Amino acid sequence: MSDNNFIIFGKPSIGDDEIAEVTDSLKSGWIGTGPKVKQFESDFAAYQGVSEDQVAAVNSCTAALHLSLIAAGIGPGDEVITTSMTFCASVNAIIHSGATPILADIDSQTFNISHQEIAKKITSKTKAVLIVHFAGRPCNMDEIASITQRNNLVLIEDCAHAIESKYRNKPTGTFGDFGCYSFYATKNMTTAEGGMVIAKEKSLIKKIKTLSLHGMSQDAWHRFGDNGYKHYLVKESGFKYNLTDLCASLGIHQLKKIDTMWAQRQKIWDTYMSELKNLAIILPQEPEQNSSHSYHLFTLQMSSACAIKDRDLALEKFTSLGIGVGVHYLAIPEHPYYQRKYGIKPADTPNAMKFGRRTISIPLSPSLSQNQIERIISAVKVVSNRA
Repeated sequence: MSDNNFIIFGKPSIGDDEIAEVTDSLKSGWIGTGPKVKQFESDFAAYQGVSEDQVAAVNSCTAALHLSLIAAGIGPGDEVITTSMTFCASVNAIIHSGATPILADIDSQTFNISHQEIAKKITSKTKAVLIVHFAGRPCNMDEIASITQRNNLVLIEDCAHAIESKYRNKPTGTFGDFGCYSFYATKNMTTAEGGMVIAKEKSLIKKIKTLSLHGMSQDAWHRFGDNGYKHYLVKESGFKYNLTDLCASLGIHQLKKIDTMWAQRQKIWDTYMSELKNLAIILPQEPEQNSSHSYHLFTLQMSSACAIKDRDLALEKFTSLGIGVGVHYLAIPEHPYYQRKYGIKPADTPNAMKFGRRTISIPLSPSLSQNQIERIISAVKVVSNRA
């Protein structure tokens, strides 16, 4: 299989508008944090239905999560409950804040954090709950919001998979105290690297913006712009988490076509659900009627009836057929660091362990051609021995 025929997992859909905007930034001489970041923040706020002074652009969702925890006053001695089925960044952000991550198991059907398990994990040290809208499926926000409000806990939404998602017609990321988004290369829209924070309290966005750039009172655009040099003061011990105009140049145009790309993803999802039914694999649950799914990941699960029962052998088979696939994810307790640091075991979260050991994500990009979609479907049938 030649490299030209290999279907890349999560290939971004980049058009001429994005390329022209990046070129414009390069020619302007201003490639750091500046006016295009400001425009991107304003456009994203409008898309999510919040005010401009409730959002802050940063260089990753990891940074967004970390800054949200710091701004909320979470630190050493505190516990933060989060899901056991997520990318390590969700947990690492908690660790970097100085707090202790407490892992809750997932619902066996939706693969989102179980609200019943959240309730079981609350102690006198619990200060926050950090949820993840896995694969683009909104969590049960009625139950989770009720738990956090009843226990006076900070609620942080990791929306890395869920830019377009809605729960009861309300955008994910706007239920909690903070909503954190990712624009990484494989996400539904991309800035190559990048993230965004939405905060319920405008004062906390001001703090996050200060923390995201060394704790300084002025960013480079305001220090060196055409109004002349302005002094800055360091107000906090901050971080280097700012987004650049080069990245925002991509985001401005990606956001304009996000709904079109979402519709393309939905069409591919529906095709998979139709063409892959009755195979020896387990398909994802259909989106709930009271929600809007982002269709970020299409996750298959190997069943005992599959021709290739071992998930890692199935990964190799897909690769040999020229199909790029992913694993989202091994459960957090599977990883040596968390076992060593916190004494956790895979069996502590059995639903996440089971799902993480048998799941495979197949491509779901709007850049896929009809021929590529047919090849992916054919490969799944080969793996399940139903071709």
